[in-house]
Amino acid sequence: MTLRRLAGIVPAVIAASQCFALAFSARAELPSPRFDRLQPLGLAAGGSVEVEVQGADLEGLSALRFDQPGLAAEPIGGKERWFKITAAADVPAGTYDVRLLGRFGVSNSKLLSVQTGLVEIAEKEPNNEPPQAHVVQVNSVISGASDGENVDLYRFMAKAGQRIVLDVDAQKLDSMLDSQLLVLNAAGRQLASSGDYHGRDSLIDFVAPADGEYLAVLHDLSYRGGYPYRLTISDRPHVENVFPRAIQRGQSAQMTVFGRNLGVGTAVVGPTGEPQLESAGITISADVPPGQFRFLEHPTDYSVLPTAATFRLDGQQFRPALPGGHSLTAVTLLVVDQPVMLESEPNDKGDLAQSITLPAVLSGRFDRPRDADWYEFTPGEDGQYAIEVYAERLAAQADPYFVVFDEQGNRQQEFDDYGHRINAFDGHLRDPVGIANFQKGKKYRLLVQDRYQRGGPRFQYVLTIRRAAAEAFVGVIHRENPTPAGLNLWRGGSTFLDVVIHQRDGNSAPITISAKNLPPGIHFQPTTIPSDSRGAFVLWADESTPDFAGPIDLIASYDAAGQRVERPVRSYTRVWNDTKGSSRPTRSLAASGVEKAPFFIVPEKERIEAKPGDKLKLKVQIKRLWPEFTGDLKLLPLSWPGNFQMPELPVAAGAMEATVSITIQNGTAPNEYTLALLAQAQVPFQKDQAAKDRPNTLVSLPSRPFTIAVEAIPKR
Repeated sequence: MTLRRLAGIVPAVIAASQCFALAFSARAELPSPRFDRLQPLGLAAGGSVEVEVQGADLEGLSALRFDQPGLAAEPIGGKERWFKITAAADVPAGTYDVRLLGRFGVSNSKLLSVQTGLVEIAEKEPNNEPPQAHVVQVNSVISGASDGENVDLYRFMAKAGQRIVLDVDAQKLDSMLDSQLLVLNAAGRQLASSGDYHGRDSLIDFVAPADGEYLAVLHDLSYRGGYPYRLTISDRPHVENVFPRAIQRGQSAQMTVFGRNLGVGTAVVGPTGEPQLESAGITISADVPPGQFRFLEHPTDYSVLPTAATFRLDGQQFRPALPGGHSLTAVTLLVVDQPVMLESEPNDKGDLAQSITLPAVLSGRFDRPRDADWYEFTPGEDGQYAIEVYAERLAAQADPYFVVFDEQGNRQQEFDDYGHRINAFDGHLRDPVGIANFQKGKKYRLLVQDRYQRGGPRFQYVLTIRRAAAEAFVGVIHRENPTPAGLNLWRGGSTFLDVVIHQRDGNSAPITISAKNLPPGIHFQPTTIPSDSRGAFVLWADESTPDFAGPIDLIASYDAAGQRVERPVRSYTRVWNDTKGSSRPTRSLAASGVEKAPFFIVPEKERIEAKPGDKLKLKVQIKRLWPEFTGDLKLLPLSWPGNFQMPELPVAAGAMEATVSITIQNGTAPNEYTLALLAQAQVPFQKDQAAKDRPNTLVSLPSRPFTIAVEAIPKR
């Protein structure tokens, strides 16, 4: 009997192709390295591993680049696209960005896991039937890959009463595996199963009923083959969450850790049908500056698709130290500038509402199914108040909403999901965000509840209520493109980043973006984006720019309450090349210089003064840097705000200049607007520079930016 029948597994879909033979329609552009797969996905601190990389446009692949000191790689002779990665013994446990560097520059990043204290094991095939099961030991992490139309089996010994956690890292490490995990006893009886526990990743927590052998069964939901994973089988401390989930900046706080195998602690009620979680007290401190989120493990598992969920989070991760050792998992906390209150039960009815004082930061949880949490308060000032509930941003499972009631019990406002979803950037959240007008001295009530009335230890949240104040979160992601990409500058030319802005609490202050630590020969213009959620930031390179590859820093600045505020711009990457809205943060923004660009568009003026209603003429120079490029092109606006209009402008073959027409709509607010053009042309190109045949390739490059300073129309 096959194992699939033994475990009662019936595949819903059989994949028609291998995992990296992905079909999508892509716009032709100049080549940019695309990093599709890293396998294996990790190693132990103090150890090394041989990895294979796969992708596209990897000609001249010469190196791997990391965002962590102590990680290094060298090519393996005679094995194309294979590298040996070494991790120094002092590299902290966590996940790290890996990028490829080749002839056409730096790639997007993929994630590498570094662990401490576990035995590293490489999957051995065949391991598809019980007699072939790969024998492993508890406290191991196995690097493997899914089998098409089959399963991977691992056999391990456990003692009666031993609590074992089996944890799959796949989506958490940029793999598209949709894991299904089972545990069977020696007789083949299923003891536990798991699907989407952390995003698409599985987790099983079980207590061995008797001494003996057990079988872990792992496969992709649709039995697709070739997706890498790491499977941890351990009885080490495994933290599920902590309470409270917020901490005051610059302070120490006592927290309760909930998890498994903590070493000491008290059992607490767990989800129905699962072993109880343990609890233990710890003390931690918060030191992250305002406007930042510091993480040990990339936040990739907050939903079944990688998202930019933490875009609007000030916070940090920590890995609790417990009597049984450091936790295998890291926990995310919200960091705030005031003391944190705790929810107090019973508060599940309006007449039992917990009384709070504004401004408030309150850590709560839905303790049981159908739990409802009520709060009441009396504002000390008239005005607008910002209300947010943090759940998805903290990797909690709740899908909360909140409702505001006045003192007569009338329902005033309800708020639910919120956030930006722009091209590859997916910052749309299950967390509700809203602005409410309150009157001084009047009593209000607030209901917070899970949309599906679920409850349990994983359904935590943090509620914040404060006076609305100007604040902004700014992120960048590589230029609009169907696939993941790096930031590469062709010499003499330019590139751009999509800018995503969240203006918090109705803030409308213009955002100015600048760059720091640029290599010689790389330039930018401070880019001002007023009152919009999207823009573009352009970088350009001299023709003589020396070779470079490394991180650059972007800074966003704006005025708030009469003061100039500076915040680091957060960088993001597209994760999967067949899923538009799959994005995650990176610790740094990496850039590189490559070969000469085919053309560059340079406006005659860097700054133009104008008024609403004006119609402008802007002359631009067309630098044709490749002698073979003599064809026509067209000029378009690049991510312009709606109050600026420009018709598409065809430019004839051989032309060296053109004039664009720009109309500023009446009612445009006085401000500075930094804009750029997008030039598109069919350019003869062939990767093989000696080839005679050079088919046309559509190339899209931004112009050097220019600023339009819109003045107010004098009142008559």
